[in-house]
Amino acid sequence: EAMVRIIVESDILPEGSLQLVMGSTGDLLDHVTCQDVISFTGSAGTAAKLKAASAIVKNSTRFIAEQDSLNGCVLGPDAGPGTPEFDLFIKEVVSEISVKAGQKCTSIRRAMVPVQYIDATAKALAERLGNITIGNPRHMDVQMGALAGTGQRRDVLEKLEILSAENPIIIGDVDDYTLIDGDGSGAFLPPVVMRCDDPLNKVAVHEVEAFGPVSTLMAYDGTDEAVQLLQKGGGSLVASIFSHDRNFAHDLVLGAASFHGRMLIADRDSGAESTGHGSPMPHLVHGGPGRAGGGEEMGGTRGVMHYMQRTAIQGSPAAIANITGEWLPGAPEMKGEVHPFRRTYHQLEIGETLYTKSRKVTIEEIELFAHATGDTFYAHMDAAAAKANPFFEDRVAHGYLLLSWAAGLFVEPAPGPVLANTGLNNLAFMTPVYSGDEISVRLTVKRKKRRTEDYGEVGWDVEITKRPLRTAHHGRI
Repeated sequence: EAMVRIIVESDILPEGSLQLVMGSTGDLLDHVTCQDVISFTGSAGTAAKLKAASAIVKNSTRFIAEQDSLNGCVLGPDAGPGTPEFDLFIKEVVSEISVKAGQKCTSIRRAMVPVQYIDATAKALAERLGNITIGNPRHMDVQMGALAGTGQRRDVLEKLEILSAENPIIIGDVDDYTLIDGDGSGAFLPPVVMRCDDPLNKVAVHEVEAFGPVSTLMAYDGTDEAVQLLQKGGGSLVASIFSHDRNFAHDLVLGAASFHGRMLIADRDSGAESTGHGSPMPHLVHGGPGRAGGGEEMGGTRGVMHYMQRTAIQGSPAAIANITGEWLPGAPEMKGEVHPFRRTYHQLEIGETLYTKSRKVTIEEIELFAHATGDTFYAHMDAAAAKANPFFEDRVAHGYLLLSWAAGLFVEPAPGPVLANTGLNNLAFMTPVYSGDEISVRLTVKRKKRRTEDYGEVGWDVEITKRPLRTAHHGRI
């Protein structure tokens, strides 16, 4: 609430664009329309209830869910005790069980290890989790605090009862653990790990999630079995692989990727810089299919674009350019009174066009460019070899030579309002240019984007056209 208040008071957003409701939303969902978007993160059960709201169904209101899921991690057959990958695996499982008391939508609920390593893995986890201190997080030596509330604690215990009826608890005792500055009336729970030696034939472990510091260690035998176990989660936000075996990681990703929004391959090469299993970067696809809700990570530009209304527009180039404010080939052009590089950002108009004089291509200049750049590719230097190429009739000019000439043809050299060229987009060399051809350039103001009160970015549409001794062609930049 304090953070939102600061944002509102800073006046950095338009009025009304950010609102915060603490507690119940009342009948808010009864008022949504087809122009609204609802994004939800939480349990699959709550998501299903929300999606069934009458106004959402009636108006086909867009509903995006990122749901809690039975995320898995896999220790590779090559990653036995003593390897960097084994250590990374143990560290990550411990972190995902204890951080936020395991109440994260990305927490590892199913930790899969080769059958030959399950005893060593259980021992390593017991040692690490046994040292986790639980209690009041105001104490500097406390490593894990309480769950969200006592209601959440009851829910975790109910789910744990279902899970432990199928697989025994090997780490943690919910009735006997030490608290720092806390008592039994709080929402505390210790880390709990169960062991499953026959996961392919179990049900609850692949369907029931205890949303707390709870995970299940399960044994697998071979890559195919590991893929099956990942898929049995019914879709999750993330799966992680701890292996330095490139073939194992390759096969596991190809086999299981369709059931996961993100897959992390952690090994000795990436371990020091990796954000880890539960910390996605905004520009990565997150969210996942099935149980995970079919949503996407809402950080960064992806989140902004996801909420934008998008509509396809059909019409003539003139009509579309008029609506979008962006020139496209076929739309009307206009000729300015002076060279466009002599006009300020505010003076330039969309569609303003300059046609340049022509320049003739010669063999001498092709060879000079080739030797100056080191690009002596046969098509530029050997007439017989070039003619043997089905795409060429003779030696061809370098595309980048033509590009440089184009800039020379349309540029206005004297100092003026143009500050710099920041790059090229969608450059394509559409047709060969030979000695004797003449090239000319069309320069058109395609789009404008203001950066400051006085300056802005201008996008230019540039077309190089040749007048050949042969058939007429042109190329686009």
